[in-house]
Amino acid sequence: MTLTMTTAAFLHSSLLPTLLAQAQASLPPIADYIRILPELILSIFGIVIMVVDPLLDPESSHQSLGTIALAGALAALASTFWMAQYPGTAFWNVVRVEGFSIFFHVLFIAIAAVSILGSFEYLRVQRIRAGEYYALVLLGTVGMCLMSSAIELVLIFIALEISSISTYILVGFRRQNASSSEASLKYFLLGSFATAFFLYGVALIFGATGSTNIDVIRQALLSRNVQVPVLAYVATALLFVGLGFKVASAPFHVWTPDVYEGAPSPVVGLMSTGPKAAAFAVLLRIMFEADAPGRFWLIWASAALTMTLGNVCGLVQDNIKRLLAYSSIAQAGYILVAFAAQPELGTSAVMFYSAAYAAMNVGAFAVVSHLAAEREQYVSLEDYAGVGRKSPVLAATLTFFLMSLIGIPITGGFFAKLYILRAALDSNLVVLAIIMVLNSALASYYYLRIIVMMYMREPRGEVPVTPLSTAPALAIAICVLATLFLGVLPGRVLDYTAFSARQLVNESVPAAVSAGSIVTQTQ
Repeated sequence: MTLTMTTAAFLHSSLLPTLLAQAQASLPPIADYIRILPELILSIFGIVIMVVDPLLDPESSHQSLGTIALAGALAALASTFWMAQYPGTAFWNVVRVEGFSIFFHVLFIAIAAVSILGSFEYLRVQRIRAGEYYALVLLGTVGMCLMSSAIELVLIFIALEISSISTYILVGFRRQNASSSEASLKYFLLGSFATAFFLYGVALIFGATGSTNIDVIRQALLSRNVQVPVLAYVATALLFVGLGFKVASAPFHVWTPDVYEGAPSPVVGLMSTGPKAAAFAVLLRIMFEADAPGRFWLIWASAALTMTLGNVCGLVQDNIKRLLAYSSIAQAGYILVAFAAQPELGTSAVMFYSAAYAAMNVGAFAVVSHLAAEREQYVSLEDYAGVGRKSPVLAATLTFFLMSLIGIPITGGFFAKLYILRAALDSNLVVLAIIMVLNSALASYYYLRIIVMMYMREPRGEVPVTPLSTAPALAIAICVLATLFLGVLPGRVLDYTAFSARQLVNESVPAAVSAGSIVTQTQ
């Protein structure tokens, strides 16, 4: 007995402090948690909403839960600027905070916040349960943010699934509507199939380089002593297939029109911008930062096919959600043009285009959501006849967003397309630039068709246009101001994206730079 007690005392005096010291040494430092602070805040608020939801009356909980969700998004947005003061890698080199990831964090959380604002009225009118909806928006944003900052392909896959699963459910949220359930099922089945391609590509790139870390992959592929194996080329193709589905690039776009038509309009505004920009962020890391081999002709062909097919099919659409779905496909084609350009030029152009497209497309779908009324029954182009007289402000707002999608000056869309074209021409992609210009002219027809319908056609039936409530009006106003700001004063944003692009491709700029120093050096 005495021996046992002595032994226990010895273990307590010698081993326990050692084990505690080892456990403490293995825990990540506080700075690592700050580097994922926006994701932590979004997750906490998403959980709070799910806990509070059953305690509230379903008929009157939309406003309360929406306010909590909006507060969570704003808190996460504010925390992004604190996160920016702690640049560098975290959690054993799987997450990196830099100008690139900070930019996309701000973009994703801003998209989520505006989408939440635009959903206040929609959920009440459509009689949709708000708790799960807002929680899924916040948790899906967590996945998007992690996709932009992860430099480990396994974590990118997990983040991609977090974002995708949330979106699959949100698409089918109008449970009483058969087309919404059908859209959710199609999106889930095709999305799971595309995810399998991405995961198989991760496995092959691991076989080719011995790692799934972006930095290690780049070093292995750029090694002069080792020839790039064929396996790496196959991996690049499979990774592009998986992410091509997420960005709706041809020929992986077939889900887009049906899903956009069946999904709730605020969800379409969210999924056409946030998850798509997150997938483009991952593509930038894989194609440019990891310097994936064999990417040029793959992207060149996909870009030309995507913008041409999207615009040609958009010409014959009579449903505005399907029309904007094909517009989204075409816009993805324009962005892919930048992926064929030089890394620094292409990265900067993609980042700016993602921001401009988010502002105008979320705003456009916020207007469509309001005009669709209950059960989204007014979504054909004929329903927009005479809207210019019924609601001049809404018609003018939608016209402004459509002008930005065309690329008219003083809108963000103008500079977005201009810098894509500049990147293409500076990279000697003359043929691809010509295809883009021709497609932009072709797209003008179906955008102008909506404007003509609103201002130059008499309404064929009584389509009610109700006044906007405060929340969606604020969401639309934010999108208008953002689109106008990017079209009139794009300099600061362009400087930031250019500096972040140099960071990403490791050209003369240290990887660990705070947001404050970025602004200082770009002035």
